[in-house]
Amino acid sequence: MKDVLYKYMSKFTDLTLEEQKVIVEDICVKDYKKGTVLLKQGEIPSKCYFVLKGCIRQFSIDEMGKEITSNFYTEEQSIIMFHQSHHESLSPYTYSCLENTVLVVCDAETENTMYDQYLKLETMIRKMTEENLIQVQDDFAAFIASTPEERYKALLRKQPDLFDRVPQHQLASYLGITPESFSRIKKRLSE
Repeated sequence: MKDVLYKYMSKFTDLTLEEQKVIVEDICVKDYKKGTVLLKQGEIPSKCYFVLKGCIRQFSIDEMGKEITSNFYTEEQSIIMFHQSHHESLSPYTYSCLENTVLVVCDAETENTMYDQYLKLETMIRKMTEENLIQVQDDFAAFIASTPEERYKALLRKQPDLFDRVPQHQLASYLGITPESFSRIKKRLSE
């Protein structure tokens, strides 16, 4: 699994192979069971994650008690909690493992120590974050301008594996539609 990390370091930095090996040996990789909650809505975030294997669901619960899914993170995606640097800032989301999951786990102190040791690592994280932000902005603009059926098709095109990995009602929430509408669209497109 660490080959994924080497791939990312090679893509986003010009760290030497020796530097990459030391970084990979120093990072914390943890296994989490399906159903593990990494962070609850209302808690103060203290960690960031990179998914090596598995699927994480990001969701919130509104005032009416309804769960609203806002993202899924799968292999080779990072879960960056920007509000982590604001020490008293509570998370607006819950992050839960939908499958047995393997994650790189990092806290702010470790991250800063590694940045001090490897200046190029901070550049790598910034480039990864910029790439993620551009993707989120593009996805959000497309989401706003599309119909539920177009959203369904886009998700099927971009992340077809989610349809086998995520419960249908959570996919419906993510697409901003009811489970019944999701079923109708699915049925119509399969005919």
